Formats: sequence, structure tokens, C-alpha cells
Amino acid sequence: MNDTPPIAIEASGLTRIFRDFWGRPKVRAVDGISLSVPAGRIFGLLGPNGSGKSTTIKMILGLLRPTSGTLTVLGRPPADVAVKERMGFLPEESYLYKYLTATEILSFFATLSGIPAGSRDETVHDLITRVGLDRARHRRIGEFSKGMARRVGLAQALLNDPDLILLDEPTSGLDPVACREVKDLLLSLSARGKTVLICSHHLADMQDICSRVAILLDGRVCAQGAVPDLLRDPGRLQLTVSGLAPEKLPDLLRYIERETGTAPVVDHAGRSLESVYVEVVSKRRAAP
Repeated sequence: MNDTPPIAIEASGLTRIFRDFWGRPKVRAVDGISLSVPAGRIFGLLGPNGSGKSTTIKMILGLLRPTSGTLTVLGRPPADVAVKERMGFLPEESYLYKYLTATEILSFFATLSGIPAGSRDETVHDLITRVGLDRARHRRIGEFSKGMARRVGLAQALLNDPDLILLDEPTSGLDPVACREVKDLLLSLSARGKTVLICSHHLADMQDICSRVAILLDGRVCAQGAVPDLLRDPGRLQLTVSGLAPEKLPDLLRYIERETGTAPVVDHAGRSLESVYVEVVSKRRAAP
């Protein structure tokens, strides 16, 4: 039995050159990149500004045509209308009608997406709850913070229950609790078999949820692979011990130093600041 997941996005030698008025090459925004994004996984696209991430996303969306190379999305050309119906997209900047409420604007987008009227209200209600805007569903978008507006944009990207979700800086403007909720939502989507492609500068968030990442620079892939493989340092070993009597610790440290020639660094295992913050805020909100 083959446990290898199918490929949702496959790029080989993908290149995009922007030309000037005279048709002369001006900028090689994407320079022969090759990527394989497994279906049902969360894939991170990393890189500094100008590295080619946005151009790559636009080609995946079918908004730009490659100059050369091949690109398939969900097994078909990205310009195929049938592919677009299975995709959801959150741009870096969400442009929303500020005089509409969250419910009204999502209902509007649901109508544009062709969601049947009989299930439209239920779909909108469910998504508003899932992105954590239940208490603000009837407030105007113009009254929202950037983080709240970001959640509306995320809900919009999920309206058609897409198989492939492309997100550009999805946690931008979110407080730590909201950020954790969005990451949990994305993990739940992956667990349902959805493929998520994320562009972000928040590397800690990407490390938390991505199974694979690719790092772009000057339009080229500098590194890619599974996150644990990229983070692994072959020259270092981390040892976690529980239940060790304090009086035994010096003997253990001396043994390690004798075997390695280096005094080990001892620290108590702890939690991330994010987990502490989320726990404190959640308990406070739940208190009567």
C-alpha cells in the first residue's frame, strides 16, 4: 500500500520574466523553481520581500502565465475554471466594504461564489463562528480592528469549502490568542484533507503548523523540505530526562562531558511564551 499523498501543486522549471514596453526582459521574478506541494498538507513559502513569492502565488491562481516551465494545480492547468472553483485565496491586504457587517459581506461573497440560497445563511453563520467573530457578526467592518478584518478575509477564503487554500500573511495583525485560533483552524483543515499554501514572514507560526517549507531568494528555491529535517542539527543532541534524582545529576553531567569533551548545558524543560499567554488569557476569559 502506497502512503504517499497525491501532489496538489507541481512546478518544474517555473519561470516568470517581466518585460518592458519594448518587450525586453526587465525582471526575472521567478527563476526556474521546482516545487511539489503534497495534498492534505500545510506548505510554507518563505522568503524576503521581492523573492518571488507573490509572483508564484499569482501563477498558481492563474492570474499570471509562466514564461517557461510547467505548473499543474490539482492535476490541471491553473487557468482551468474547474480548478479555480476548488480554490480559496486570502490576499495580503483584504479589501472589504466597510459599511457592511461581517454577515452581510460574507453573504455577498457567498452569492458571488454560487452557494445556493438555501444553505447560504448556514454556511456564513458557521464560518463566522469558526474564525471567532460570533460576537461581532452584526458590526460594520469599518469598526473592526485589522485583526478582526483579517478573520473576515479568512472566512471569505473558505466560503466555497475549497480543496486548495492559498493564504498570504494570514496571521498579520492578529493578537496571540487569535493567532493560535487561526493556526488551529488551519491544522483542522489539513486534517480534513485540505491543502494549505501559506506565505508569511512570521516564521514561528510557520514552524508550528507547516509540514514542509520552501525558502525563496531572488526568484530561486534556496532550500526546501520537511520542517523537522531542515531544523535538525546533526552535531547536537537534545536529551530530555524526567524522574532523575537530583543527586544523580552530577554523575550524569560528568559522564557526558567525558564522552563528548564538552560540558553540557542544563536547563529545565519549559513551554513557549505563546502557550503561557494563551493559557492565562483563556482562563481569565472563562472566569466568572
